[in-house]
Amino acid sequence: MSNEQRPRRGLMLILSGPSGAGKTALSRLLLDEYKDMELSISATTRAPRPGEVDGQHYHFIDEDRFRRMAKNNEFLEWAKVFGAYYGTPRAAVETALAAGRDVLFDIDWQGAQQLKQTAASDLVKVFILPPSLEELEARLTKRDQDSEKVIAQRMARARDEISHWGEYHYVIVNTNVDESMEDLRAILAAERRLRKRQPWLNDFVRDLIRSL
Repeated sequence: MSNEQRPRRGLMLILSGPSGAGKTALSRLLLDEYKDMELSISATTRAPRPGEVDGQHYHFIDEDRFRRMAKNNEFLEWAKVFGAYYGTPRAAVETALAAGRDVLFDIDWQGAQQLKQTAASDLVKVFILPPSLEELEARLTKRDQDSEKVIAQRMARARDEISHWGEYHYVIVNTNVDESMEDLRAILAAERRLRKRQPWLNDFVRDLIRSL
């Protein structure tokens, strides 16, 4: 039986970084390439953007329901960002990890800190940096999703977000998407081989020793 066929515990791959650094593009590439990886779908109280589908991009819920879920400990993490609440539903993530599937998170440093408190042993944290602030602003402007005011807010927030880079296991400067994907592949290959994520090893090594 190959390593790919042996049972393992899934991991929680966090991609964080300022808006425009390239997290969304890298997330899509990862999900296309790794069929044993799924995106954690957050719940949010903000309104859907054009093209967003409930249950596919986010679970769009009202604030009262969000508060009830938070009170009942149904989120692994939650935070308020730009006036709206965002949270990670607990049940779906725990089910995926137990089945040996990796779960991808596109969340900020606050969410990563909360996940560290609730699921530290499952986390692989990667911070995505832009090559420069000028390039970051150009990317935000080019995608044409936000007003000039919102872009200015995102740029102001970016400086604070970048200051938390040292809290992550890995840091990638996303100058080139293909090169960044190579880095992510290497990270995943190593993290999936960690002893703690391969529960079959205990019995395997025990049987090896007995056969000596």
